[in-house]
Amino acid sequence: MKIETGIPLNDWRAVAPAALRAEQLGFDGVLSFEIANDPFMPLAFAALATERVSLGTAIAVAFPRSPMVVANTAWDLNVQSGGRFTLGLGTQVKGHNERRFSVPWSAPLPRMREYVQALRAIWRCWENGEKLDFTGEHYNFTLMTPEFSPPPSGLPPVPVTIAAVRPAMLKMAGQVCDGVRLHGFATRRYLEQVAMPALAEGMEKGHRARDQFEIWGGGFISTGPDEEAVAKQREWVRYRIGFYGSTRSYLPVLEVHGWEELGAKLNDMARNGKWKEMPAEIPDQVLDEFTVSATWRDLAPAVEQRFGGLVDSITLEAPAADSGLDEEFSELLTDLKRIPSPFRPS
Repeated sequence: MKIETGIPLNDWRAVAPAALRAEQLGFDGVLSFEIANDPFMPLAFAALATERVSLGTAIAVAFPRSPMVVANTAWDLNVQSGGRFTLGLGTQVKGHNERRFSVPWSAPLPRMREYVQALRAIWRCWENGEKLDFTGEHYNFTLMTPEFSPPPSGLPPVPVTIAAVRPAMLKMAGQVCDGVRLHGFATRRYLEQVAMPALAEGMEKGHRARDQFEIWGGGFISTGPDEEAVAKQREWVRYRIGFYGSTRSYLPVLEVHGWEELGAKLNDMARNGKWKEMPAEIPDQVLDEFTVSATWRDLAPAVEQRFGGLVDSITLEAPAADSGLDEEFSELLTDLKRIPSPFRPS
């Protein structure tokens, strides 16, 4: 199994030391996230500070950015890192696209499909000298001159992954993408009954093999060196479950367990601004379905039970640099990486 971690996003001076430390601890990759900062810039610093770890966006919001702009940024990160970059994209919801980014909204699935196809057409043009001739309903790219074409990289194409929760987007990811980034708001039952069948259907339609398709995440992990740290993480996850469970988009995950009533109650609380009261509505039974809870000593078998055979990569937070726990944590990463996963990169 592949183990990744996040890097600082709001302090560029901290990125290189954090990425290098992640590599030295034994992480397989480092990730950036689009929350309050740009997701691409920090990865440039991480690329120059490291030699082995993979680099990825988890995720960058797609529709506010032209595929040409993203193609250029992803190309540069991949080249400068020696082929270690994976592009993770997400759609975001209608309200954020229209009101935060001021971009028109349309059905996200066909638009994201075109987005991925357009990226690959641009990269084929640059790498192989193909004529750029991509015409779709949402995107059209038909002009590329030598002046604006980077030289061929000699590297494999940048892998493209998308965030997906519902069956239709999961199916599309399996058909046209190189991987999928599952949401933390997921249970093993949801993965087995909904996510994996949809992905398998998409991969079959796209003639893609499971061992060449990478699956990230699909649940929360509450862990730490002792029980106190685990308990603290569980309460953070309890809040996140309430937050995500209040959104109609995530209701299907609750429905698999027959928790529609909980979803309706959380949604009503959100409309009334009762965010702080939400965690009290999440019982331990629900919390235990969404999160692996174990100290470092017991984490590897707990992760294998929860994620084994389904996903290929999980994300963990590194201990503080001055904690004195680096050796113990590195041993944990070694144990976790022994967990078998279906993905076999070519």
